[in-house]
Amino acid sequence: MPEVLGRGVFGVASPDRTLIRAGIALFLLGLLTGFATPLLPAPRLGLASHLEGVMNGLFLVALGLIWGRLTLARWAGSLTFYAALYGTFANWLATLLSAVWGAAGMMPMAGHGAVGSPAAELIVAALLISLSVAMVLVCVLTLWGLRKVKAV
Repeated sequence: MPEVLGRGVFGVASPDRTLIRAGIALFLLGLLTGFATPLLPAPRLGLASHLEGVMNGLFLVALGLIWGRLTLARWAGSLTFYAALYGTFANWLATLLSAVWGAAGMMPMAGHGAVGSPAAELIVAALLISLSVAMVLVCVLTLWGLRKVKAV
């Protein structure tokens, strides 16, 4: 049975507050990455990491602010919560690792054709693919959770 998500679900005392705090932390990581961008081997990928940190941080803050309006089953709320945390931080990390390692096989335009070691490319690719699935899932479940539910 769907329920309005609020506090005290799936092992986190206040998921809304947790999402907001994580969002501010990720926003800060994005800002700090911006300072390091000129020092990275692939500065355009560093810029991408900076932007991913800032934008995904704001996404987590927004999700935290609307969290109490979502109507989802407990399992769907848990999946949305953890997938959002994973997807947003993995997005920042994948682009940062890509900038540090020059592993831009999956982002050739941003990396100007840079190719890292096979291991580096594999790690970045695994992060990018898994975070993409996670974030699509988060968006679908969030849209579903915002639907109008008839009162019983």
